[in-house]
This record gives sequence, C-alpha cells and structure tokens, in this order.
Amino acid sequence: MPGTSKVKAITPFIDLKTQYAALRESIDVRMRAVLEHGQYILGPEVAELEERLAAYTGARHCVSCASGTEALLIALLALDLKPGDEVITTPFTFVATAEMIVLLGAVPVFVDIERDTCNIDASKIEAAVTPRTRAIMPVALYGQPADMDEINAIAARHGLPVIEDAAQSFGATYKGRRSCNVSTIGCTSFFPSKPLGCYGDGGALFTNDDTLAQAMRDIRVHGQPKRYYHTRIGVGGRMDTLQCAVLLAKLERFDWEVGKREEVARRYDKLLRGAAPGISLLSVRPDRTSVYAQYTVLARERSRLESSLQAQGVPTAVHYPVPLHLQPAYARYGVEGRFPVSESVAGEVISLPMYPDLTPAIQDQVVSAIARASAA
Repeated sequence: MPGTSKVKAITPFIDLKTQYAALRESIDVRMRAVLEHGQYILGPEVAELEERLAAYTGARHCVSCASGTEALLIALLALDLKPGDEVITTPFTFVATAEMIVLLGAVPVFVDIERDTCNIDASKIEAAVTPRTRAIMPVALYGQPADMDEINAIAARHGLPVIEDAAQSFGATYKGRRSCNVSTIGCTSFFPSKPLGCYGDGGALFTNDDTLAQAMRDIRVHGQPKRYYHTRIGVGGRMDTLQCAVLLAKLERFDWEVGKREEVARRYDKLLRGAAPGISLLSVRPDRTSVYAQYTVLARERSRLESSLQAQGVPTAVHYPVPLHLQPAYARYGVEGRFPVSESVAGEVISLPMYPDLTPAIQDQVVSAIARASAA
C-alpha cells in the first residue's frame, strides 16, 4: 500500500551468514574436495562424518540420512512398525513426529506435556501404554532432552524401544550423556537452522544395537544389504556427500557455538526476569543441558507482543501454534480439551532471535523492545 514501509529488522532471527564468514575457508575446502573427487552419493565424507558424530555422542553407530524426518521413518521401519501399532508421543511438536507414525499406518497416542519445559510429561506415559503399544517417541523440544531415565524405565517394564526425536537437541546432555545416545535409537536433523545445520536437508540415526544399525543402513538404500538384493522395504534416504562435507567443517567450532548458545540464553533469562510482565521463562532441568535450538518464552498476550516486536524490527517465530491433535489431518487422534497443557502453551509460546553470534548489544535491544511492548 502507498505510504507504508517495512521496518528494518535489528537482527536476523538466525544468522547463518556470520557463521559462514567464520568458517568460509574450511567449508569451501571441504566442498571443493567433493567436487573434485565427484563421489556425490556415499562418498568418503559420509563415513568420516558418521565416525565423528558417533564419537561425539558416544554411540556405537551413526547412520546418516536425508533428513530428520527420514531418520524417524527409518527408525520406525527398523523396528518393524505395522499398521495398527501404537506409538506414544507428544502432541506439542513439529508435525514430522506424528507424520511418520501415521504414514506407516500406525497410531500416534498422545500424552500431554510439562508446562515449564514443553517436553512430554513422563509421569503420564505409563497410563497410555496398551497391548498395541510398540514404541515410545519423546521429543527433545527447543534443545532440551525429556526425562529419558524415567521414559526408558517405563519402556523397559513393558519391553518397548524408545526413539528420541532429537531433531532440536544435538549437542545437549542428559545426566552427562549426549542426546541421541540416551535411548534405543536417537534421531536428529541437520536442517540449516538447527544448532548443527548443513546447507540443505540432512539427518542421522544413532544406536548401540548392531542389528538395528545394520537394518537402518539397509533401509536408507532401498532395503538392500548389497546392490540389487532387497531384504527389507526401504527408502532412498541417503545424505548427500556435499552436506556431510559442510557438517565436517562446521564441527570445528560446534562446541564453541553450543557454549555461546547457552551464554546467550542465560543472558536472556537474566534480562527478562521481572523486566516484562506477562512473560514466563521455560526451565532447563538441573540434570540436563539445552542447545537452545530456539529460545522460547511464554507470553500471555502473544499476538499483541508479536505485533509490537514486528513494528520495532524484532523478528520472532511461533513453535508451534496448533498442537497436532487439533490439526485437521490428525483430528482423529484427540479432541479439544484432551491435552490442556499443550493447548495452553500453543497459544503462548514465542521464540526470540537465537544464534551463537548474537551480541549483548542486540540482546539488549530485543529485551528493551519486549519491555516497551509489555508496558504499552
């Protein structure tokens, strides 16, 4: 419209350009090596990355794949999930978590979340177990693992595997153990905006079970342990060699980035406490860490806050505005009012700019904008 102008953002929501500038030489060298050897599918960088990631997490096996979504699908296929089987998970997550369950003809059984972490409430899981339950799939939302010891104990009592949807938590810890190595199978994503992200889609699975590892390797190449011999139903789920090269370069400063994310989050916490009425902070449990894939708070008047921040040049995002059981495609798996905590926080969560290179000066501007919005 004439007379209107877009407010210039004071910061990107996620700054990948600054990260690339810091790693430009390493990334360029790694990618050029792939272009020169020309092994774009399952080239040497794929095995190198898998070895590095397995060592990082402490898991015996890492199987790279095409995306975090593909990782969940491969995990469920490796566990021989059948139509009608049930998988216990959370309704407050990105759709891929339930999507892969339903795609295989199975049934997502939702369990509500903890308000202060937005992770699945482990104390409510056992009541959801039935004779048709075949797995439990907790999500490490916003970068913090769920209560994996309690979840694993429930699973052990019922003879169930646990798949950690760790798409947002690679690099986090739970009682000193790395996320992705705290359950039967860990699945993560290397989507560009993730704490460890490539320049396209990518993902990985982790396990200490030799049989599951072999199954997952076969499944990602159309179910074939050797060429043109298919023992399982599989998918075309390989991770591109070029994307593996990018991650190998990014691993050079990943520990530093995780530390900076925690530093930025602690400073946000300090600045926001008491400074913005109507804003509640989420918690990180003392026995675990978060990599803050998002820095998310709860706002009683989110719409008003969003509009005000946008007008002040502060980008925000909502992860996630509608819980899965209220999405049209998943309405059969729950009714409104069934998961009250998920429904409540879905109307309040708002994520602020978060990336390792975020400066204190920019943080001050973000928090000042929130304070002005709250006072208005």
